[in-house]
Amino acid sequence: MHETSQLALGAAAVGLAGTWAWRQRLALRPLHRASAVALASFLAAHLLGHLAGLAGVAAHQSLLEALRLVYRQPLVEGVLLGCLLFQMGSGLTLLWRGRGRRRGGVAWMQAISGGYLALFLLIHVTAVLAGRFQGVDTNLQFAAAGMHTPPWQWFFGPYYFFAVFALGTHVGCALYWNLPEPLRVRALAVALVAGLLLAVCLLVVLAGARAPTHRFAPGGVSAGPG
Repeated sequence: MHETSQLALGAAAVGLAGTWAWRQRLALRPLHRASAVALASFLAAHLLGHLAGLAGVAAHQSLLEALRLVYRQPLVEGVLLGCLLFQMGSGLTLLWRGRGRRRGGVAWMQAISGGYLALFLLIHVTAVLAGRFQGVDTNLQFAAAGMHTPPWQWFFGPYYFFAVFALGTHVGCALYWNLPEPLRVRALAVALVAGLLLAVCLLVVLAGARAPTHRFAPGGVSAGPG
């Protein structure tokens, strides 16, 4: 089967599953949570690839190529893209449904971090797919281009920092709502600190990576590796 067909098949499978769930009037929040669990392994591997950049660009590239053997299988990639689209769509729907009823700091942290993640993913995935369409290797140097092209570093620095911190915040909020009382505050605190540390590490990696010769994104800079 052609790669594009396999990718489309994977995305379509997730889309059909989402449509079936909607027609069955299944609760959206558990589906949103299930989709997040399905994406968790990919996100963990993605962040691990970034952290490998602390050992140098070569270490990152070596790990990235190994990971791509799995997640760039067209069918797997199609399912991942479908899950990402569902995650964004269901998250924004939940964000809208909760307007006017949101109470407490944790609820607002969850809403704001989720909204930012949806915006980040829209930009990030679009830039990566567009870069690949143009034949650009969307590796660490692709991601770092914006950090080395003035004045774009003032956009991409906060853009990446808040994306990783928002991910830690969102995971922490989910743990807060689903763990018993003695553990929920501790889990949220650990997730916030982990998100903060990972965000700082990512900026260190990107600031130290050498900008590539070819770049893609608005203004000639990149928006993320993949």
